[in-house]
Amino acid sequence: MTSVFIDGAAGTTGLEIRDRLAGRSDLTVVVLDEARRKDAVARAEALNDADFVILCLPDDAAREAVELIRNERTRVIDASSAHRVAHGWTYGFPELGFDVASAKRVSNPGCYPTGFLALVAPLVRAGLIPSDWPYTVNAVSGYSGGGKELIERFEGAPDPAFRGYGFSLAHKHVPEMQLHAGLAHPPLFAPSVTRAHRGMIVEVPLALSAMPDAPTRDRLLSGLAAAFDGCELIRVHAEQPGELLLHRHGAPSDMLHLFVFADPASRQARLVATLDNLGKGAAGAAIQSLNLMAGLDPLAGLIV
Repeated sequence: MTSVFIDGAAGTTGLEIRDRLAGRSDLTVVVLDEARRKDAVARAEALNDADFVILCLPDDAAREAVELIRNERTRVIDASSAHRVAHGWTYGFPELGFDVASAKRVSNPGCYPTGFLALVAPLVRAGLIPSDWPYTVNAVSGYSGGGKELIERFEGAPDPAFRGYGFSLAHKHVPEMQLHAGLAHPPLFAPSVTRAHRGMIVEVPLALSAMPDAPTRDRLLSGLAAAFDGCELIRVHAEQPGELLLHRHGAPSDMLHLFVFADPASRQARLVATLDNLGKGAAGAAIQSLNLMAGLDPLAGLIV
């Protein structure tokens, strides 16, 4: 039976993955207890004995873990941002054409980039929007994606209700957004966190009237629908709802929902993605990659 070692199973993403895999009969999940988790020898053995390793670690620790793997058999899924633009790693977004199934090393997409790339990459590839445009990304996420310290800040006191960050304009998600969307310029990324445990809304506003060969809403919508036709985890919505809500206690989900809002009179549009930052934005993406790499049911363990 296929064995999976979760390195970093005590963190938010690691716990989510472990819980999702716990009841499966097609996998054997290896998790080291607290004492053995800190034993370098035991950890190295687990990394080399498993068929698959899922890394749920800080970036530097993820790089160190990869160096500890001394065989050619063990395949790795890295949920950190350490290898998202690294040579020799496959980006874990199969719906965008990356060959995850045959990859030996897969890097999980970031949660924000998942929404951004789903909206922008297919339209750039189809020539519907330019690759050399100065794109802006406005996004808000639940606080669970920020790790234990941020979770404690939001749950341990009545404040804060909202946190804006990334004001250095050098966020680690920007390189993967630019690279995998095929953009000439890094997008201007404006992330924020709100008092919701999980969930995420990612928006890319477009001044269509300023673009050469400006596309209509119908063309943008058709481009996205064609790109994700048959993708069971991505739904392109034809309607334009009056609001999109992020619930404080939203249910887990591995779906990615895409919308195109447009005003024909002003020639403006808002591309919007909604997803679970712990689902398709983290644990769900890792499990999807694992299923594909192991030749298992692609939707096993996923919430659709």
